[in-house]
Amino acid sequence: EFRRVLFRSQIVFAPTVPANAPILAVPVAKDGVAKVNWSAIGGDVEAVATSAASAARFAGEAGSVVELFVPVDGAVRQVLLVGVGAGENADWEKAGGAITGRLLTSGATSVVADLSAGATPTPKAAAHFAAAAAQRAWRYDTYRTKLAEKSKPTLTEITIAGAPEGTGAAWAEQAAVTGGLDLTRWLVTSPPNVVYPESFVEKVTKEVEGLGLEITVLDEAQMTELGMGSLLGVSQGSRREARILALKWNGAGADAPTLAFVGKGVTFDSGGISIKPGAGMEDMKWDMGGAGAVAGAMKAIASRKAKANVVGVMGLVENMPDGAALRPSDVITSMSGQTIEVLNTDAEGRLVLCDCVTWVQQAHKPTTIVDLATLTGAMIVALGTENGGIFANDDVLADQLIAAGKATGDTLWRFPLSPAYDKLIDSPIADMKNVGPRGAGSITAAQFIKRFVDEGVKWAHLDIAGMVWSDKPGTNHDKGATGYGVRLLDQFVADNFEG
Repeated sequence: EFRRVLFRSQIVFAPTVPANAPILAVPVAKDGVAKVNWSAIGGDVEAVATSAASAARFAGEAGSVVELFVPVDGAVRQVLLVGVGAGENADWEKAGGAITGRLLTSGATSVVADLSAGATPTPKAAAHFAAAAAQRAWRYDTYRTKLAEKSKPTLTEITIAGAPEGTGAAWAEQAAVTGGLDLTRWLVTSPPNVVYPESFVEKVTKEVEGLGLEITVLDEAQMTELGMGSLLGVSQGSRREARILALKWNGAGADAPTLAFVGKGVTFDSGGISIKPGAGMEDMKWDMGGAGAVAGAMKAIASRKAKANVVGVMGLVENMPDGAALRPSDVITSMSGQTIEVLNTDAEGRLVLCDCVTWVQQAHKPTTIVDLATLTGAMIVALGTENGGIFANDDVLADQLIAAGKATGDTLWRFPLSPAYDKLIDSPIADMKNVGPRGAGSITAAQFIKRFVDEGVKWAHLDIAGMVWSDKPGTNHDKGATGYGVRLLDQFVADNFEG
């Protein structure tokens, strides 16, 4: 049984600030302290507030916060001045996340953000502000039985007062994305004895129930019949059976082009016989981050009833060392019929993806495929944790995904593909080998997947190895699972596949 581990502050919209609001948050534009409507706070507080802001060198930079205690009607009111910078959607997101980050475990139970007292957002910016405030509150405390009282979350309600007309519709879209992020973060954060292929399917199926998604699940017997020797080769060392989970959303009618998302779902990656070093192996519970992002994106797309046809495919396996495990130098046959010489069993994600790509092309005939995977350590060496890598066989598709990344903060940086790199994975005894030389490791991994994409299909590969987990808090997440990919994919669909 899955316990609800989500802690997300409730978002409430109100036309005006409720009476006796204990904590008030006021958005302030860059260099906009003088433009704040101080009378809205109550009492004669301008001199105190402006002096305090000046002393703290607060100038309204996006995400910056000054906490004040000002006298109002014989009492003290707590006020947060929150910077919204230039007022872009991303700036308002930083402000919303900053409020929650400051108050989540502070002892405060509620806060009111007065959008009429300071900087004024657009409806979309107001929705992004509310979404980041909710998303930043996500917690996973299921197994923390001795959490210190001061570390427990207390903030349960965030009221958005004075939001501009039209915010409701924009918030509905952001609420759907927030729900998708919840699911992705749960999947990525949960330990591998809780999330494994069968339970991943159970959890996601339960989470999307009633949303109108068509659900397909393939077990090992069905995959064997289909000839998925590549994906099953990765799974054969584990006592956990592999699964493929497909979620299909038909929101635009049968004649619209089909978009496919494919996610790597290695629920734990020991490296197999090519076992990883012990230090840091615990991180490999999130080697299913690509599949987690696809699950969350499909939930978001279905929740907001997107006018697009999208199928999300998740290849779910556990990579373990065992007497039955795949060995270095084994040759396996993929569903496409192409043969693969396995030189390193820790280069397993591409073996999972290639059969998923073949299957989705045969079963759904998409015109565009985007795959996501925590695929290579080389990507972290190249980009760190600031950008995901993108490879594509189509320039327009690459530009569309990069634009969606910029709009959402799930940023991407493009890498090359070429026949010169492709030759590096030619095998002397099979059609290809699963790894190339040490150099260009992320590129040769992408070249491997490209060999399974049919002629005429637009394809992009996102290597998100450095992005699904963070060692520091961000705008809309605490330390841990980021939910990277959910907002990116949802924005990509909205921008390019909906009328």
